[in-house]
Amino acid sequence: MEKNNVPEFAILGHPNEGKSSVVSTLAEDDTVVISPFPGETVHCRVFPVTIDGVDIIRFVDTPGFQNPQKTLAWMKTFTGPGTLLVHSFCDVHRNAEAFRDECELLSPIERGAGIIYVVDGSRPLRKNDIAEMEILRLTGQPRMAIINCKQEEEGYLNEWKIEMRKHFNFVSMFNAHQATYVERIDLLESLKRIDPDWQRPLEQVILAFKTDWQRRNRVTAEAICAMLKNCLTHDISEKYSDRSQVTSIKQRLLDQYKKEIAKIEAKAHGEIKKLFKHNIFNPELPPQSILNEDLFNERTWRLLGLRPGQLALAAGIAGGLIGAKLDFMTAGLAFGVFTTIGGAIGAGSVLLGGEHMARSRVGGIKLGKLNIKVGPNENIQFLYILLDRALIYYTHIIHWAHSRRDSVTSTLSEKNIKMGMTSHWHEKERKICALFFRALRGKDSRKITDAGSSLTVLLESVLTDLSHKSPGAAV
Repeated sequence: MEKNNVPEFAILGHPNEGKSSVVSTLAEDDTVVISPFPGETVHCRVFPVTIDGVDIIRFVDTPGFQNPQKTLAWMKTFTGPGTLLVHSFCDVHRNAEAFRDECELLSPIERGAGIIYVVDGSRPLRKNDIAEMEILRLTGQPRMAIINCKQEEEGYLNEWKIEMRKHFNFVSMFNAHQATYVERIDLLESLKRIDPDWQRPLEQVILAFKTDWQRRNRVTAEAICAMLKNCLTHDISEKYSDRSQVTSIKQRLLDQYKKEIAKIEAKAHGEIKKLFKHNIFNPELPPQSILNEDLFNERTWRLLGLRPGQLALAAGIAGGLIGAKLDFMTAGLAFGVFTTIGGAIGAGSVLLGGEHMARSRVGGIKLGKLNIKVGPNENIQFLYILLDRALIYYTHIIHWAHSRRDSVTSTLSEKNIKMGMTSHWHEKERKICALFFRALRGKDSRKITDAGSSLTVLLESVLTDLSHKSPGAAV
């Protein structure tokens, strides 16, 4: 451990065993270079985890072993103090090309770093592996081993575990490409056990991780609430004097309305992605994801949001009109309901078809001109659809490990999604949403603030729960 008490761990192993992937996932850093070709990492690179401007832990990506058996042979002949073994080896071989990688990868250990040894458990154990493990044992540094199965093959796992127990304080299974938040915390908890001197600093690291994660969930909840408010109060309008233009203006405004709502939603999703440190690579949605569907199309409205009975109750609490037929099978009706001058036909409709969400109105204005207005949306189902999409996106983002560089064909609980997350909520949660919706309709700033605070608290709790669910858990 460094003198400033910041824990540092060197990630060590044979070339192309997944070391860089482990670093990227543990540090939540997608700038780590990951390549399928061995030998890409030739110099140590430190990746700190920084919270509130302070490094709390550092992970060091290292080159792979090149001459482990010769390195071990030299170490076995060393007769000096064990505390000087690594320093002496590096001092003797620093300018020797044959041991360049060994000197480089041992340099963080020389300055006191702990050891995380990474192997691909889908292949058989080799003599070089045993030599590498023995080298790390001889260093005397606190150490743990990670079996990073990059494939489904697990036939060699028992062989690996038996050998690793001879050389390491702790052995753990860890798939860097699929590790969740909980699994990363569990790994840090395991690191506490490898040496008593590391326990207290690592407890502080774990507390900082958990506190920061909760902060991110809180900010995410706030971002979702802001998105809901902006979408549900958004409207656009256009003046006209020639009545023959009404049909074309209506269609243009409706198209524009849909684009602007989608832009508001995309901005909120982008904020979530950034909060969870996906800065370079875009966590790719699977082809069948409901998030790939247009926000306003029929499939989105069939799968997400509340069920008919739930929706009727929610609309009642929110003060909506329930006169429209709640029918999932007839969602494809004409988009938008425009009223005559001064009328209010269609206000508060809870029709489920995606093309029924926007309240549109023609109203008289001065100077003999007319005005067409689209929005704000007065269908409470729209709130739940936006919520479902935000929660699905959040779940996708937090479970996309930072070492992932590939596309996906399936993900999380979206694989066979049959209904939205909010349809599983209890009456208490739905009432909070309904009161928020009603406050937006009433345009009372104090009530909007109070209802928004209640919804933010609810969402933070929901996000925390989603953080601790496995990716395959049901939506």
